[in-house]
Amino acid sequence: MDFRLSPEQNELRRQVRDFVTNDPALRARPFLEDGWIAGWDPGFSRRLGERGWIGLTWPKQYGGAERSYLDRLILTEELLLAGAPVATHWFGDRQIGPALLAHGSDEQKDFLLPRIARAEISFCVGMSEPDAGSDLAGIKTRAELRGEEFSIRGQKTWTSFAQHADYCYLLARTDTEASRHRGISELLIPMNTPGISVRPIRDMIGESHFGEIFFDEVRAPRSCLIGKLHRGFYQIMRQLDFERSGIERLVSNLPLWRDLKRIARERGLTRDTDLRQRISGLEIAWHAGRGMIYRVAALLSEGKVPNYEAAAAKTFCTSLEQRIAELASEILGPASLLLASSGHTPLDGRAARNLLYAPAYTIQGGTSEILRNIIATRGLGLPD
Repeated sequence: MDFRLSPEQNELRRQVRDFVTNDPALRARPFLEDGWIAGWDPGFSRRLGERGWIGLTWPKQYGGAERSYLDRLILTEELLLAGAPVATHWFGDRQIGPALLAHGSDEQKDFLLPRIARAEISFCVGMSEPDAGSDLAGIKTRAELRGEEFSIRGQKTWTSFAQHADYCYLLARTDTEASRHRGISELLIPMNTPGISVRPIRDMIGESHFGEIFFDEVRAPRSCLIGKLHRGFYQIMRQLDFERSGIERLVSNLPLWRDLKRIARERGLTRDTDLRQRISGLEIAWHAGRGMIYRVAALLSEGKVPNYEAAAAKTFCTSLEQRIAELASEILGPASLLLASSGHTPLDGRAARNLLYAPAYTIQGGTSEILRNIIATRGLGLPD
């Protein structure tokens, strides 16, 4: 196999590095980690859209550039390594656009995709519910079709960007008599529709990037249906492959990791054999995880469906992110418990923030337990 990138791909990487080096939004960010979660900046996303860097793999007729998934991986890797605030367009680019290309009507594609590519609209994803987190087949939110209109009632939780988004990509039960995996549909609902209310959820860090959404007899036209009625569960499985397999599952706290290694060297901590081995082990694991993610992108570029490969990549990489956060707390000691920097080290607040957020890495986007089942059944052929 030839692992070298093409000259065009190396040039794309150079262009993105130059862009983030000179962009004022990055210099203004108080921390560099989790740019795809906590970096809500519509202006930054619009600047990316102007460069054609949103919807990079999409057809040109919808505002895309018709480049490969490897090209998109190079782009997103450089943005996240720099701590770029990409949350505004992230869901639209990562999964809503591909879902619309696969299952949307011509009218939906023509109206929505160019606006996503220009970062004019944003999305939240209404999947998880209070009693149905990783078990999507257990959702209870109802969308009853009455003539040419849906009546929606129910609740979604842990919905990132619910308070900012223009649309909710909603998974709801449209046939209560069907089996668990049938009778579910995908709907695209404007968040300003009467009957929708949002309540932010504050996490341990003190942030509220996600929240709860309540649907109280919300009326939506049949035209909001994505794909086929009652087939939403099967449609969304491909969308989850896009959600699970990106470089964001590896580099959310990489800026912290880079600074942590530097501080360990400056303090002479790497003279400790055990610590040096642990740092080396995490560095090797990081490169292995990166290889797994690049493999998924290569499979997507070949038109393949990397289902269990995406699950394996996320499981490995998000557990590594947790190990990095834990090691940061050990190296920095009590200073790592400060959410606000004391000036003792530039990592004071960042280390504590990452340590507190670390449990979410192996939950969001599908728990590691669920993903191991996917690896076992679809990758290894073991019985359900």
